[in-house]
Amino acid sequence: MISLGKRSAYGTRGAGRRIFRLNSLLTLALVFCAAILFAQPRNSGAGDPLPTRFAVTFDPKLGTSPIDGRVYVAISTQAQGEPRFQVSESEFQSQQLFGVDVNGFMAGQVVTFDDATLGYPTRSFKDLPAGDYYVQGVLNKYTTFHLSNGHTVKLPMDEGEGQHWNSKPGNFFSKPEKIHIDPSALASSISIHLTEVIPPIPPVQDTEYVKHLRFQSDLLTKFYGRPTFLGAIVVLPEGWQTHPNARYPLLVNQGHFQRDYSFRTTPPTPDMQGFALERAQTSYQFYQDWSTGKLPRMLILIIQHANPYYDDSYAVNSANVGPYGDAINNELIPYIEKQFRGIGQGWARGLYGGSTGGWETLASQVFYPDNYNGAWTACPDPVDFHAYQSVNIYDDKNAYWQVGPFGRVPRPDMRSTDGMTQATNEGANRYELVLGTNSRSGEQWNIWQAVFSPVGDDGYPKPIWDPNTGVIDKSVAEYWKQHYDLNAIMQQDWPTLGPKLVGKIHVSVGTADTYFLDNAVRLLQASLEKTTNPHYTGDFDYGAGQPHCYTGPPGATARAGGLTFTQRVLKAAEEQMLKTAPAGADTKSWRY
Repeated sequence: MISLGKRSAYGTRGAGRRIFRLNSLLTLALVFCAAILFAQPRNSGAGDPLPTRFAVTFDPKLGTSPIDGRVYVAISTQAQGEPRFQVSESEFQSQQLFGVDVNGFMAGQVVTFDDATLGYPTRSFKDLPAGDYYVQGVLNKYTTFHLSNGHTVKLPMDEGEGQHWNSKPGNFFSKPEKIHIDPSALASSISIHLTEVIPPIPPVQDTEYVKHLRFQSDLLTKFYGRPTFLGAIVVLPEGWQTHPNARYPLLVNQGHFQRDYSFRTTPPTPDMQGFALERAQTSYQFYQDWSTGKLPRMLILIIQHANPYYDDSYAVNSANVGPYGDAINNELIPYIEKQFRGIGQGWARGLYGGSTGGWETLASQVFYPDNYNGAWTACPDPVDFHAYQSVNIYDDKNAYWQVGPFGRVPRPDMRSTDGMTQATNEGANRYELVLGTNSRSGEQWNIWQAVFSPVGDDGYPKPIWDPNTGVIDKSVAEYWKQHYDLNAIMQQDWPTLGPKLVGKIHVSVGTADTYFLDNAVRLLQASLEKTTNPHYTGDFDYGAGQPHCYTGPPGATARAGGLTFTQRVLKAAEEQMLKTAPAGADTKSWRY
């Protein structure tokens, strides 16, 4: 329930952001006590307290224990749907969000938002236009981790949803309500009462071709100080059950969290149009090819490695996120190959993926060069930090602005194929700062920072730049270069690394990539083209005018052509494996 409450004699405070489940009318005394307990940073200098804009509570029926986390208030102009699902990185399309950290938040206590509470896309509640809006509150719960590095941190645990605050099981939220907002009317604050709980996600079921596993990692459990698991979806080749003596190559599909792998087993219906029809046709064709043995018979592995910072770990060892690289390569994959009769040798493994998965495929091939026999990389996240999207972290001073003697120009974060800016770096980073302090937004810029950065003095990732001003920390940039700049690492280690990468690097990207990722790919290609002793002998494909995420012909983009990408990679990987298989290797049992 959301209602209009009376203003405290000490003023009202408020602004809310991105997690919604809020309370009802409160007495003046309760509001006053809660304002002391949960006071938020306010503008510096003396003067009257800022007016309370939102007062958020949660219902005792939801629990009596103290909760750490972040409270959001989402504000939408749309009558359809829920505000918590309408906030996005695209500044001109996103609805409004405010957020506040809480520690020891209990039923009956109040979290207040005021004009100093940071918002996105509008910075402050006082700047919102007066009008009728739909408002919703959410509480994103944090878990306390006692890490093996000696630090204690509070982070949002993934609960099987893929690290999304607005759909995480166990989070509290309020039902959306229509209210009138007028920032000039200081006499009223808005009370939001969290009464609902996001339910658990039902388990997925195994099928003839698709199996699901949950694997406890010793390495990750030690790092996080509590049982930590990796998930796996294994797609079995046609004939796996009827050929018990066959052993199979492994193709690892890297990318964002997905709960299942679904084949479309029936033809598209006549009512389908556009993208839905294209997707259905592609999926059905893949099922036909897979189930009839027209595609190379391999195990396809999809890894679920959502973590407290993101829906994906980036599949490398990280000071903040944990030893996911070793956990995946030295624990999970050998386990999968043993369970499902994989060949279990580097010549018989390949990697493919796009975007986040594109970076992971190349990183896995570079950091574990003997483990894999080819990386098919589409639209990868920045592979050279001279082009960290629109920022050169080594030479630029500011990540948000190009600064001249008298003026400054905002750096773009997203663009359309016609070149129009859809989001700026400052806005995208503020979006994430509203979602969570200390790299806890669960979004893109923060996961890069969590993966690539050293641990800060407070136990959280050390920022690559000041989140408020965009000023770049060059010491952190140097750390990134030494540990995760893939182009820099290959250049530095080419004499020993190069012989293990020859013929294994295959990259595709659109020339109008939405996030400017083609710039880093061009830098990588320019470096690899200069390699000698040996020459890399890989290939690069640029889709003219294509956005994120171009996967190469014949698929136009990953959205519509993802399965086409899989079919193409299966064939290319088989060709690479057969060409490079060592003497005596099993190249026949799986080719029945």
